[in-house]
Parts: sequence; C-alpha cells; structure tokens
Amino acid sequence: MTLSTRATPAVRSSRVLGLLSGAACCLALTLMAAPLRADDNQVIAKVNGAEIRQSDVTAAEKDLGPSLAQLDPASRQDSIVRFLIDLKIVSKAAEDKKIADSADFKRRLTFSRDRLLMDTLLDNEGKAALTDEALKKVYEEASKQISGEQEVHARHILVETEDEAKAIVAELKKGADFAELAKKKSKDPGASDGGDLGYFTKDQMVPEFSTAAFALETGKISDPVKSQFGWHIIKVEDKRARKAPPFEQVKPQLEAFVIRKAQADYVAKLRSEAKVERLDQKDDAAKPADPKAAPAAPAKK
Repeated sequence: MTLSTRATPAVRSSRVLGLLSGAACCLALTLMAAPLRADDNQVIAKVNGAEIRQSDVTAAEKDLGPSLAQLDPASRQDSIVRFLIDLKIVSKAAEDKKIADSADFKRRLTFSRDRLLMDTLLDNEGKAALTDEALKKVYEEASKQISGEQEVHARHILVETEDEAKAIVAELKKGADFAELAKKKSKDPGASDGGDLGYFTKDQMVPEFSTAAFALETGKISDPVKSQFGWHIIKVEDKRARKAPPFEQVKPQLEAFVIRKAQADYVAKLRSEAKVERLDQKDDAAKPADPKAAPAAPAKK
C-alpha cells in the first residue's frame, strides 16, 4: 500500500478505489452493530399500535444523515421520526395491497437479504482482522518500501500552447519571479499558490512530467514539457530522501487497507471453493470462476 497524506493536483495520476453499499443494508447493519441498552431504547412514537424506538431513529439517521446535515439536532430528530412514521404507514398500506406477494418484490427481497448477509459477514471479517499487530505489520512493510525513495519539491506553470510556454521561459531567463508568473499565467488549479506542487515521488506524476522534474538540478528551470494536460515549465525547489509519515498520521489509511484486504482475501477463498458456472458466457460456461478475480464489494467498516 502507499502511505500518503497529500491531495493529488491535476497532473497527478489518478487512483480509484470504490466501495458499494445499499441503504437498506446500512440501516440493518447499524441496528445489529450498535444495540442500545433497554433503558436507552425508549419508544418515540406509535403508529396504529406499532412502536418506533430510539434504535430505529439511530439506524435511520445513518442512512438519512447526509440529507439532513444542515439541520440542528432537534430538527433532525423530528425529521427522522416523521420519516419513520410515514414508513410505517406506507409499508402497512403496501402489505394490505399484497405487494409482498408479487414475484418482483420477492426477487428484490431475496437480493436485499443476500446483500445484508454478505455485508454483515464481511463486516465481521474486517473487524476481526483489525488488530494492532496487523496495522503495525502493514505500516512497517510500507515504510520499508518508501524510506529512501527520492522526492522532488517543484513548482510548475501550465499553459495551452508551446509558444506560450516558450515565452514564459524567456521571461524567466530575464529574471521574472516564477511564483508570480504562475499566479498570473498558469491554468493549473494550484496557480494561486505560485504553482507549488509540494513534494512528490516519480509515480505520483504523469511520466513526461516526472522524467523532466527528476532530471533537473535543484533551483533549475525546465524547457517546455508537453503532457496530456498541456505545456509545463517546471522549477525544482528541493530534493530529498522520502520518509514514512508517523504511524498515527496514516492510521486511518492503514485500517481501511487491513479491512479491505481481509475482506477481499475471504471472498477469494470462498470463491475458490465454490462451483460457479457462467451461463451467460458460452465460451466460458464450463470454466470455474477465477479465485484471483476482483472480489465482491467489501462491507463498510
């Protein structure tokens, strides 16, 4: 894994890791993961005799929270309780109309049940793997990989055309201030900081940019460099051997990595033991699923 605490600017290579989660599963997981004591789980409301308790409000808040973030606590509580009241009323009406007996509803219910079972099991596996020993091991392994790796601290000016870039290089050779020119002429989002990119390693930038930046001596300015983003003029401010950030600073990243790896490994193990047939792929219909293929989406921490 990579230990990093800095946001990537426009010229950095993108890395995406996505997690999927269902709203219904989130509600159910919250109820199971954080049970309330009986004396805390008071009845908040009753709808035709059916109780709505504080545990229901707590569970719903996890799902509805983002849409109610701007409300004060009292208003948020009131909105959630009103939603749960409507939920009880409408779901009872749906039952009366025998919607639960339809084939479509049963298919969706089966999927939701399977998803909830999967999320709960993977959530448990992730939590079981999250030990101090596991975190320290991952940290030490990652630290060994990055310690001593070279980092460059650079600024850049990004423009549309080569002619613009050459004109800026000419100004710099006459003594113009690099940071001031970046503020005035660079189209990069970091222009307001004088084009400052901070420290970065070779693999954190697109190849053309990295090759030019790491070849420059400290204090030197590059000729125009073309990348997919446009034309860059680069100034190297400093070079140093990279050091691993403190453990506590990257602990959240370590926890996420340990959990996701444990979940992915567990799914891969189950898949390797299962007999899977893909009937929608004629050429591969008789082939078992690859246990090393991308695992199912891991449960949320």
